Amino acid sequence: MLFVCALNQWRSPTAEVLYRGDPRLEVRSAGIRSGAKRRLGLGDLKWADAVFVMDTDQKHWIREQFKGVALPRILVLDIPGSLHYMDPMLQELLRQAIDPEIGALLGPEAPAEGKD
Repeated sequence: MLFVCALNQWRSPTAEVLYRGDPRLEVRSAGIRSGAKRRLGLGDLKWADAVFVMDTDQKHWIREQFKGVALPRILVLDIPGSLHYMDPMLQELLRQAIDPEIGALLGPEAPAEGKD
């Protein structure tokens, strides 16, 4: 799963850290702006089975920049950009938005984290 925000500074890296320990998932994060710590590239999109963006503008940007490319499913989380890296409120908002989507993507056969 790929988490994307503007600068790969606060929201997407927080999501990556939150889900990195989940044995069911492979995760990474990237940003769409030129000053991003890790800039989104075609290889990221080819690697991802799903892309979680923080807002609708990011989804539109990806579709515009990668026209003609078979893109994975892009899900908009609607997470505000005012929260900083690992902020407890940011973590809570991310979990509330992402957990149900992961369950839907993986299906009922995938064991939950920490369960056998």
